[in-house]
Amino acid sequence: MSTPATSNLVCASCGTTNRVPVARLGDKPVCARCKAPLMPGKPIDVGEAHFARFIAGTDLPVVVDFWAEWCGPCKMMAPQFAAAAAQLPAVRFAKVDTEAAPSLGARYRVQSIPTLILFHKGAEVARRSGAIAAPELLRWIQSQV
Repeated sequence: MSTPATSNLVCASCGTTNRVPVARLGDKPVCARCKAPLMPGKPIDVGEAHFARFIAGTDLPVVVDFWAEWCGPCKMMAPQFAAAAAQLPAVRFAKVDTEAAPSLGARYRVQSIPTLILFHKGAEVARRSGAIAAPELLRWIQSQV
């Protein structure tokens, strides 16, 4: 299977679909409409307004961390999630605050947090609950994509 020359990336801020050359993913592309970073090398906060479009319209794998501010394991995992995001430039990392977006937690049947869900082209590929270290997270993602 050949690698596509371009990839669709939906902006988490405004919901605009951007077509980005795959060879330029590491060049910190920004949204053509709102200028928000598309591949910032760190997790992106995604709310209810653009979540469905963000997941379905992004060609790259997307790892979503469903978390809450009050959750101790979520706080422990946040730097690990950020470290993994910095190491996998061809994967998008997103965070969903389940307190701010309860309908997303319900839609994806998140029963404990943190819960990680890996999506590819809009479909759930894998899921994992509980805090994990960055090396284990990287192995998990790479074994799925």
